[in-house]
Amino acid sequence: MLTLIAYEERRRLSLDLSSVIAATTQWLIRAYPAADGAMNAALAEAQARQAVTVAAWLRYTDPTDASLVALIGPGGSFRLDWLVDAEPYEIRGPDGVWRTCVDEVVASWAAALLTCSTLASEGVAALAECEHGPGSPGEFRRLTAPDTHDRRAAPFLRHPDLMACVAELHRPQLLERLGRLHSDDQTPTSAAS
Repeated sequence: MLTLIAYEERRRLSLDLSSVIAATTQWLIRAYPAADGAMNAALAEAQARQAVTVAAWLRYTDPTDASLVALIGPGGSFRLDWLVDAEPYEIRGPDGVWRTCVDEVVASWAAALLTCSTLASEGVAALAECEHGPGSPGEFRRLTAPDTHDRRAAPFLRHPDLMACVAELHRPQLLERLGRLHSDDQTPTSAAS
């Protein structure tokens, strides 16, 4: 029964963040396109979505956080587009709608996770301390243990130098969040007198 309740709570939180996850994933795969071919596009999108999901769950760790971002909005992609020198888009056009749901911090954290396997593993492990709860063992495999096909499909998404301008934007906050989540699972000890 508790497992079912935890699953339902996690599902509700995920739904609250679904527009942020979808838009930020879309931004990443447009800014850092996959190698040619439909299979490569699918593999690159899967990797981006896993990284963005982990980043969003780490950033918005409880229902209140998720509700607030749904209410006030995540900020949009304007600064990210400027950073990667993307083509300007019409704010009132079709691109303008989904781009308003892009979360700059989530994109930055996802970029950091995609370009550092250690950070990706730590991020997935830290989910156990969030209200989203841990994923199933293989749920984030393409992020934490990409195979040759995954790497070949997403050469730009996995390239530390190319992703640096986005990854470095909010990396310190990601490291701070991971440190805080990992320290929260330690049992406090009494100070020595």
